[in-house]
Amino acid sequence: MFSLKDKVTVVTGGGSGIGQAIAHCFSDAGAIVHVLDLNPEGGAAVAGEIRAAGGRATFVDCDVSQESSCDAAAQRVLSENGGHCDVLVNNAGIGHVGTIMTTTGADLDRLYAVNVKGVLYMTRALLPAMLERRWGSVVNMASIGGIVGIRDRLAYTATKFAVVGITKSSALDYAETKVRFNCICPGRVETPWVQARLREYPDPKKAYEEMAATQAQRRMGRPEEIAAATLYLAVDESAFVTGSALIIDGGLSAGK
Repeated sequence: MFSLKDKVTVVTGGGSGIGQAIAHCFSDAGAIVHVLDLNPEGGAAVAGEIRAAGGRATFVDCDVSQESSCDAAAQRVLSENGGHCDVLVNNAGIGHVGTIMTTTGADLDRLYAVNVKGVLYMTRALLPAMLERRWGSVVNMASIGGIVGIRDRLAYTATKFAVVGITKSSALDYAETKVRFNCICPGRVETPWVQARLREYPDPKKAYEEMAATQAQRRMGRPEEIAAATLYLAVDESAFVTGSALIIDGGLSAGK
């Protein structure tokens, strides 16, 4: 239904989980996909999967917490595509468990470097190309933790509230340029990282059920469900959508 045919797309943190699902979804929609990741094995594997399925994908090594790495990755993408970039998905992110009493300054700095500065650096590196063509879509991966508080996740929620703020401010700053900024706020999603954490519990099945119970549908989301929403925000059909924080949380935030 939605097409990204021949659109140049960039997905940070594309080597696993939600990012991997987005990369595949974009490729299925006809996009030229650049999989950016700090993990060369994961990123290269995802790009290889896409090519094996007949798509067009390239792995680009990138540490989004480093401005120089973002600049280098962006330059490679632009140089290989005639200076074009149509869609940027700032998906790379990390988490942390802790309250205000157990979270250190170093913990907060580490999460801000990836979750917030990564969005700033990568967007700033690719936005000029979008502004020159007066078209583009930037989709930032926030969290339901950027809409409501989450117990024992102080640093994580602080950074995700920041991502929502960056999205809304940028949408206003560039509203007349036809470059759009939106973010997605997922609830708990069953990614490989979450599955690994569940296996650390004495009873992984019970742990899953307890986590899933926080969402009204009594299940976790699937990466493919987040990817489908990302595709919508990337395509021309959503041209009137900017400054939006799209909640996909199985009803977690709908009521008490």
